[in-house]
Amino acid sequence: MSQVPMTVRGAELLREELDHLKHTRRPKITEAIAAARELGDLKENAEYHAAREEQGLTEARIRDIEGKLSVAQVIDVTKIPNNGRIIFGATATLLNVETDDEVTYRIVGDDEADLKAGLISVNSPIARAMIGKELDDVLVVNAPSGDIEYEVVEVQYL
Repeated sequence: MSQVPMTVRGAELLREELDHLKHTRRPKITEAIAAARELGDLKENAEYHAAREEQGLTEARIRDIEGKLSVAQVIDVTKIPNNGRIIFGATATLLNVETDDEVTYRIVGDDEADLKAGLISVNSPIARAMIGKELDDVLVVNAPSGDIEYEVVEVQYL
């Protein structure tokens, strides 16, 4: 299986979620199942079935996170010399050539993406257009509304 890029913060967040699921959520579900069993007939016991369903979802999420962390290539962009080139983990400020609006994006892994926070997936069209560009370069993003031209005005390795 190929490695999946992930920022240091993204890996930390996944490890925290995994720890919470294993050490807080899992024991609570086990307790809920035990309490529901004490209520009697399991065939018609809604609490038991709900707890078992929650257990299944939690175990699936634990496996999912463990799988992602096992193939993660954690990249700490702060340890890479900033040569002005946009790479995974870099934060870039772009100027829309047509409207003069500035936007700032940080390229992160798929699980970390949050457009409202300015975090875009490395697999998004805009990130693919940004990768490899340098200060003052112009990039074209193929958007559903048409091509959008941006000029790179700042590249930071935060």
